[in-house]
Amino acid sequence: MSQQKATNITWHEGEVTREQRQQSLGQKGATLWMTGLSASGKSTIAVVLEQALLAQGRHAYRLDGDNVRHGLNKNLGFSAEDRAENIRRIGEVAKLFADAGILAITSFISPYRADRDMVRKLHEEAGLPFIEIFVDCPLDEAEKRDPKGLYQKARAGQIKGFTGIDDPYEAPEQAELILPTHELSVEQSVQRILDLIEQRGLLAP
Repeated sequence: MSQQKATNITWHEGEVTREQRQQSLGQKGATLWMTGLSASGKSTIAVVLEQALLAQGRHAYRLDGDNVRHGLNKNLGFSAEDRAENIRRIGEVAKLFADAGILAITSFISPYRADRDMVRKLHEEAGLPFIEIFVDCPLDEAEKRDPKGLYQKARAGQIKGFTGIDDPYEAPEQAELILPTHELSVEQSVQRILDLIEQRGLLAP
């Protein structure tokens, strides 16, 4: 799906540099990529994190898995191929936000390690920070939460290819941050992300 089809196209460089955008915003752009099982707490943490950053006068934007599938990725399903394309597209979008000096907060199950590694490579090649955050919640705890009732439907055979039930979740092997959300509160999880952002020097141009 990611094959280059367009021809006769040329990259058009602008006159505003990444450094100028960072100076204007007073921060560096980066992608904060949260991955984990459904109901692990990714979206909840992302919402509170975005609020916390904006309260500090920072520029951040939240890219949520379900929200993106209402628009940009509305033509994609949940096959392995479509999942890969879903992550490729959002990886490219997050990279654009990061290049613009924004802290892009993504919350996607993104179950396959190869897809996440591909997004990391996109950022590395562009010289942009990519911070993988493993929202680590045991399957039994995620099933207990099950706010959308998806695990129940998957167990009943009403949803096929559901991550953690009949489709695998490949946990990160070298995530920059691990959040055991069955042990941490939302506020504690957010603070750990804020601390990491500070340590990485992203809150200064």
